[in-house]
Amino acid sequence: MVYSFKIGYTGSTKKGGNRMKFRQVHLDFHTSEAVPDIGKDFTKENFQKMLKAGHVDSITVFSKCHHGWSYHPTKANKMHPGLSFDLLGAQIEAAHEIGVKTPVYLSAGLDEKCAVEHPEWVVRQKDESTTWVKDFMTAGYHVLCFNTPYLSLLAEQVKEVLRNYDADGIFMDIVSERPCYCHTCNEILKREGKSIFDEQARQELAERTYLKYAKTIRDAIDEIRPGLPLFHNGGHVGPGAKNVIEANTHLELESLPTGGWGYDHFPASARYVQRLGKEFLGMTGKFHTSWGEFGGFKHPNALKYETALSIANGAKCSIGDQLHPKGAMDEATYDLIGKAYAEVEKKEPWCDHVTPVTDIGILCLEGIDQKYLEKRTVDRGKFLGDVGCNRIMLEGKYLYDRLDPYSDFSNYKLLILPDQIYIDDQTEQKIRDYVNQGGKVLLTGKSGLLKDQERFLDCFALHYKGKHAYRPTYFTPVNDLKDLKKSDFVIYTDAYEVEGEGEVAGWLSPSYFNRSAEHFCSHRHTPCAKYKTAPGIICQKSCAYIAWEVFTDYAENGSLYSKEIVLEVIDRLLGMDKTVVTNLPAQGIVTVMEQKQESRYVAHLLYAAPVVRGKNIQIIEDLPPVLDTVLELRLDKAPKRAYLAPEQKEIPFELLPDGRIQVKIDRFTCHKMIVFDY
Repeated sequence: MVYSFKIGYTGSTKKGGNRMKFRQVHLDFHTSEAVPDIGKDFTKENFQKMLKAGHVDSITVFSKCHHGWSYHPTKANKMHPGLSFDLLGAQIEAAHEIGVKTPVYLSAGLDEKCAVEHPEWVVRQKDESTTWVKDFMTAGYHVLCFNTPYLSLLAEQVKEVLRNYDADGIFMDIVSERPCYCHTCNEILKREGKSIFDEQARQELAERTYLKYAKTIRDAIDEIRPGLPLFHNGGHVGPGAKNVIEANTHLELESLPTGGWGYDHFPASARYVQRLGKEFLGMTGKFHTSWGEFGGFKHPNALKYETALSIANGAKCSIGDQLHPKGAMDEATYDLIGKAYAEVEKKEPWCDHVTPVTDIGILCLEGIDQKYLEKRTVDRGKFLGDVGCNRIMLEGKYLYDRLDPYSDFSNYKLLILPDQIYIDDQTEQKIRDYVNQGGKVLLTGKSGLLKDQERFLDCFALHYKGKHAYRPTYFTPVNDLKDLKKSDFVIYTDAYEVEGEGEVAGWLSPSYFNRSAEHFCSHRHTPCAKYKTAPGIICQKSCAYIAWEVFTDYAENGSLYSKEIVLEVIDRLLGMDKTVVTNLPAQGIVTVMEQKQESRYVAHLLYAAPVVRGKNIQIIEDLPPVLDTVLELRLDKAPKRAYLAPEQKEIPFELLPDGRIQVKIDRFTCHKMIVFDY
């Protein structure tokens, strides 16, 4: 079920409107009542000095934290018992005095003081346990239910902030469409004549609860400051979250690479939201690990890369910090942040009001109704087909968007349906129209099958016969791959037997037998039986089909041959229409943005090589120089000149016989922008 929600955003308030700043800090301040001397060392001079050192132009400051305390005098809540003055007011005054914006933070889903006082307001799971931590004997926070009186209390806290302070926006944290089994939610279902055991009804209630919460907060804000920027943070913004996205005036994509998100998460989120018509920023952190880490620091080169990754994807930047309870800003932190933001500041003129140039649309598993996914292969929290597809797009240097069923498919040269995209009523006609208008499609695994049927959509000349009987299966290409001679390449995910019109570019072969206690061979799995059972790849004029869940396989195993098989098929489908050709190494990233107001394209080259330290923490320390990069672009508008930004050094370009523009970059480190004026 889909619910409609409109934010009523007017798009203008004082201080020059709501255009987002490029260099934000998210200043966490979750402070226990057991900690004394709150804000004792705060001074306006220190606060302003650190903001200037960090080249910060916006800082999110705290009204209320996860512990439930306010950091200012309040009638709608209680001020932290260790605080003796108006810390929020002092921070806002100090920041505004030097031209720095101050969105104000309120913890919405977590309020531990309130949870202890009203345990009947806490979200419950089916077994009566709580979230985030399972009970009240475990250290940590407990999520509150918005179907309880807590929501009215929260709305009053928001209104109080806006009556008393010159906030430049509101940031609400820890909110999502969360099924709840508390007594209040159970009573709502019963009053509606629904069973408390009906999981679909409970999920629909979760969606309605979120929208009720979002509208309540929007109305509270508009009562005092109509149109003020508002963001509701749930930790991830992904395909299909239409109602969640519409509740925000802008988007803040929380994605701390060292905190478990990894370095490919932000590009995946950005490639979805960049077409939604909302400003957005990429939120990383200064921490070695993640939120709540006092005394942890990443290498300055990591922040340089992470902020460059944001602006290369059309985003503004936010870096997370956590203020010490005594209130003094840390000099080492703002020296670290300043090294990254000084570079962002120079690059801003080429990174605002941009439109991405893309060739490929990826219809994501995450955006498809979950009941059509097979739990056998899809981890609901990871969507491995999406993960593998995103990685191959990045490593293959493709320009792409990630889509959901609401997206417009018509403007893409190629549409990819990774692994398990069933065609339902919402997408059937859209895909049929796309193919009939000349669009090309790559299908893998069970993608392209009609929902609840074992047959392909009829615009694909394919006949589904069933799942391959053996796992693992093997694939033998007709020709050599780019870096490997042809062989029998092992497939670890499910494969499928499909017949169809077109050229067969490789064949599936079985193992001798499936591994079991009675039949097994060698250490890992049974070898290839060396005979063909079904096509492994079928190439048609407007469609190509790969007969196994190749993107899930790549996410789980990262095999070279899986990637090279996909790249070869994509390049075959795109042909000469591919916008970017480059020799940038595998870990490099390319994006192309158009600044229509400035009549120019901006190509971004990025390179860093994250390594794993400790227990699976991805870090960037070294930024090795990249030498002799060749970049070829097929642009809609012929450039008059090319130059490097921000240094504005002109560089020669060559028009190739195939119509592409070629430039050569002798050397760059981390991030380089090449600008083409037209």
